[in-house]
Amino acid sequence: MASIRRTVNLSSAERPSADSDALSGSLRHAPAPGAEAQRIRLGEEIRSLRRVRGMTLAELASRTGRSVGYLSQLERGLSEASIGVLQHIAQALGVQVGWFFPAGDDAPAAERSMIVRRANRRRLGFASGITEHLLSPNLSGQIELIHTRLEPGADSGEPYTHQGEEAGVVLRGRLQLWVDGQEFALEAGDSFSYPSHLPHRYWNPGDEATEALWAVTPPTY
Repeated sequence: MASIRRTVNLSSAERPSADSDALSGSLRHAPAPGAEAQRIRLGEEIRSLRRVRGMTLAELASRTGRSVGYLSQLERGLSEASIGVLQHIAQALGVQVGWFFPAGDDAPAAERSMIVRRANRRRLGFASGITEHLLSPNLSGQIELIHTRLEPGADSGEPYTHQGEEAGVVLRGRLQLWVDGQEFALEAGDSFSYPSHLPHRYWNPGDEATEALWAVTPPTY
């Protein structure tokens, strides 16, 4: 999992203008059919990603210029968010706005917590040449599954650490894996596992794309 993906206390009193307008606006207008469910789903997506990032509501408020109270209501599905608000939240959490609206939103309710159809995968692309798709339905569980594609020469960056463990298998191409001073040359069919608190990084040393499947616990996306 690429390190590029990861990288103040505020009063809980409401700030004026944008927050107040959003809160009062949600009370003035009757919700359209399904709007309440959409707000709840959006709030759950924001809360789960924020927690995975290890960020408090106060920290998110500081980074987005919104109040703790407003963000709390947003996460609980009690308030609506404008596109501008979502853009600030997405930027603070290191994703694109589309992250909060997976293509599988129209999937049967019974599937959403357990199944991810191929066409509904959430995607994150990085300038370094790495593209990742989240294969897990959400980030609220204890493990995440990720499909990673590295273009020739793509590199995860400086060594990094985090809690937990990760394991994976190379599906295609070659992968150079560096863990705590040890370097391993892996090819299609090779698998690996290591404690994530050890410094690690990886890159594609070949002249063709590399694809790998990663399992990480707890989720760090």
